[in-house]
Amino acid sequence: MVHLSAADYWRRFQEKNSGLSDQFQAWSFGDSPQQADELLALVLSGKKVGTASLYQLYRWTNEPLPQVGDYSIILDGAQQPRCIIQTTKIDVVPFADVTAAHAAAEGEGDLSLDYWREVHWQFFSHESAAARYQFNEQDLVVCELFKVVPGSVALAQTD
Repeated sequence: MVHLSAADYWRRFQEKNSGLSDQFQAWSFGDSPQQADELLALVLSGKKVGTASLYQLYRWTNEPLPQVGDYSIILDGAQQPRCIIQTTKIDVVPFADVTAAHAAAEGEGDLSLDYWREVHWQFFSHESAAARYQFNEQDLVVCELFKVVPGSVALAQTD
């Protein structure tokens, strides 16, 4: 596989898709290289079409909330671009109100809401603790659905 910077990867995408801005976001799923690779594999297989993030995190980092239509470069555990996703739906709901349908869309574990709540409670609690914040069930969660942009996987595999 060719190693590309996220900027070079985005330029390749722009060449094939005119009219895109020079602004892009590049990120990996999870909080470790291993988790990034595992979750990326679910995305590439089509099993993972959703993700969730802690609403407070956007405030703490001054990052804009994702919007429908946004593109994101997804990085693997080695921080190499592997595909581009496009956001198709955003719901901001309390953790306690995340739906079973969204949990299944995340493609993880046994696809159940119970599994989703267990792993995301741990994940969001860890993120919150780093900001000296106590996560609770009424904290807002950004539930995002996305699709892999056709042809974007091949961009990482060509010279």
